[in-house]
Amino acid sequence: MRMKAARFSKEIRRSPQLQQEVNRYTSVLMSQVTQTAACNRFHVVEARLARWLLMTRDRLRSDEFRLTHEFLGHMLGVRRVGVTKAARALQGLRLIRYTQPRQDPDPQSTRSQGLRCSCYEVVKDMYDDVRD
Repeated sequence: MRMKAARFSKEIRRSPQLQQEVNRYTSVLMSQVTQTAACNRFHVVEARLARWLLMTRDRLRSDEFRLTHEFLGHMLGVRRVGVTKAARALQGLRLIRYTQPRQDPDPQSTRSQGLRCSCYEVVKDMYDDVRD
């Protein structure tokens, strides 16, 4: 859906409930950006990759999706070869199955949940709170 910016601004001024929802969304988005920046600085690539795959699965509500190593490299702040090494490590542990460019996390794997960094849970909780 699309709406002209002027109309959207008018509707936000007119509706305190819409304004509150937009503010909640903006707050969660900014928190996610901050959490991701900290995660990219302090956590190992394998854990960051697991987090990204789990977040993607949550957003798409699907266990199968396509992400290129180049795209993941940009998101994780590493070169594409770093993504390849991390993905092979996760696949070696049987946490994901993939053939380039598709990556499928195993949502039933508690090991997959355990390997990802704690940032996944922080951001997931924020999104869950907003949806409730």
